[in-house]
Amino acid sequence: MDPIFYTVRSINGDYADLVTDEGGEHSITMFLLPEGTALGSRLKLENFQWELV
Repeated sequence: MDPIFYTVRSINGDYADLVTDEGGEHSITMFLLPEGTALGSRLKLENFQWELV
């Protein structure tokens, strides 16, 4: 599985709205994201693991 890169576009309570480099949108609970994730953070999803970049 190739990595997918996201940017945190907004945080609404317990959920983060993400956008891929290609413009795809995704919403996910903050609980699943790495500690320290904030507005504007860059994230990598690879093999079902999230990583701050």
